[in-house]
Amino acid sequence: MRLPHHPEAIESLRAPTEQEPWRVLISACLFGWKVAVDGTTYGLDQARPPWLDSPLVRLIPFCPEDDQLGTPRSMPDLHGGDGFEVLAGSAKVLGPDGIDLTEKIIAGAEAMARLALEHQVDFALLTDRSGTCGSQVISLGCRHEEPVQYKKGVGVAAARLLQDGVHMVSQRDFLTLERLRAKLERGYQPDETSLDHHDHPWVREHLA
Repeated sequence: MRLPHHPEAIESLRAPTEQEPWRVLISACLFGWKVAVDGTTYGLDQARPPWLDSPLVRLIPFCPEDDQLGTPRSMPDLHGGDGFEVLAGSAKVLGPDGIDLTEKIIAGAEAMARLALEHQVDFALLTDRSGTCGSQVISLGCRHEEPVQYKKGVGVAAARLLQDGVHMVSQRDFLTLERLRAKLERGYQPDETSLDHHDHPWVREHLA
């Protein structure tokens, strides 16, 4: 379940303790591992909310692309559909050189789903606009070719996690992250003027 689209699900999350902290599956680049295609974090670790470093949270990092393709690697991009369509066999994941990476990306998504179930994660924090981890916005076609075609949708790993009922949020879902923090920290008042990614004016105006 994508928490930004089902905010009521936040209330159903269990109350964490130091003995039983929230178990949060996190995209490894957000965690700080240098697993982006160029061997960096893309600076995404700076986008990780500081409150996730609470003793009431245990982060479980994973990168499905690095798991199967290593780092550095060519950019795996969606062609012909979103993550659900890749899993169904009606879309593919290709590198910029046209090499078919579909099987490896699906294998990485399966590994991420197994990790989530093994640790019984409370939710996942995933990197948006990724062909694997995107949970709100993805791109279709090679991202090295302009203009990049963005659309609302989910990547392959995000789709696989959703099939297993894993709650998720992206680093760009600021309102949901505020509400999660309020659930974690007693007395914290969330900024209800924050916006989730799908409610950002640019996304509303430009993406279907």
